[in-house]
Amino acid sequence: MMPLVSFDQVRPFARAIANSVREKKMPPWFADPGIGHFSNDPSLTPQEIATLVSWADSNAPAGETHTAPPLRQWAAGWVIPQPDVVLQMPKAVTIPARGDVEYTYEIVPTHFTEGRWVQFCEVRPSSRENVHHAVVYVRPPGSRWLQHAPIGMPFTGADMSGEQDRNDTHFTTADILLVYAPGSSPDNWADGMAKFIPAGSDLVFQMHYMAHGRRTSDRTSVGLVFSREAPRQRVLTLQLTNDKFVIPPGAPDFRVEVHGSLPNDAVLLSFFPHMHLRGKRFEYNILPAGGAPPETLLRVNYDFYWQLSYRLAEPRELKAGTVLQAVAWFDNSKNNLHNPDPNAAVRWGDQTYDEMMVGFFDVAVPANVDKERYFIRERGGP
Repeated sequence: MMPLVSFDQVRPFARAIANSVREKKMPPWFADPGIGHFSNDPSLTPQEIATLVSWADSNAPAGETHTAPPLRQWAAGWVIPQPDVVLQMPKAVTIPARGDVEYTYEIVPTHFTEGRWVQFCEVRPSSRENVHHAVVYVRPPGSRWLQHAPIGMPFTGADMSGEQDRNDTHFTTADILLVYAPGSSPDNWADGMAKFIPAGSDLVFQMHYMAHGRRTSDRTSVGLVFSREAPRQRVLTLQLTNDKFVIPPGAPDFRVEVHGSLPNDAVLLSFFPHMHLRGKRFEYNILPAGGAPPETLLRVNYDFYWQLSYRLAEPRELKAGTVLQAVAWFDNSKNNLHNPDPNAAVRWGDQTYDEMMVGFFDVAVPANVDKERYFIRERGGP
């Protein structure tokens, strides 16, 4: 880890910083600049890049310290403002030094006596280097999902005795509070928008761990900042997924796509594409009626180690029946330096040597509409 908070921390890396920004490796951003505008784009302007390069070429002078702005005050340990509530997995998960680690779940009761609107949310693993990804789901009272699973104890599908409970560790329609992956950002919704956790809900942590040569443990937490007033819109995280593909050995540019129509009106807010080590590019499109060419909303040169979200600078109103398409390209050739085995055919699977194709996206709907209700199509509608 390389802290870049104070001048003394930054100065030794002046040349490396200049080279990284000149080559546009930093700050990390992988969206095609010719498609769309995004509010969280950290890209530097040519003038900013020139300033950093000139500073490094001048032996990185300190400047006038008396005119320096005060250091930013961060909430201890958090990127979001100081959380109103922090919920941590009650029991640490032991991660082996080697081998595959099956998806691990832990159910954490919120004990909320009233429904809470969440405007900021951040997942904080205690062992980041071992977390491939995490998804935090909301399980409301009365849900039958994972109904026989233990509370406050880690478990996997293999620990479940019933077929339905085992299946529940591979598929759910539960509401997603937040998705975490390397490089991803916390949720930060605009005023008037928030996610909702009903009273008495549990949070279900789905953890995918990776072994890294030493035995360790993890207790992931989630920090929540509540909306100060009831929002007008509820944010839902939806997804376009294709799990029925086979990538041939050696294929350098294998295409996988999926599309679906929105059941009701929504405001499109952001995107979060997810693949594994063979991921090459990812694209979101609107498919117009009548066979017109797709309208591309986002095109990403994918990087597994910097899985970013892309938030529209101007949210897009979409009508019921709008067809969204996600397209992914995979590089299973020997030219992909991260490819675990270019001689293997690759299918959907949990481990990094398998592949995934998931196009998460966030939408805003009226505050009284939950995920289940949103997917009820009006009779005779599109």
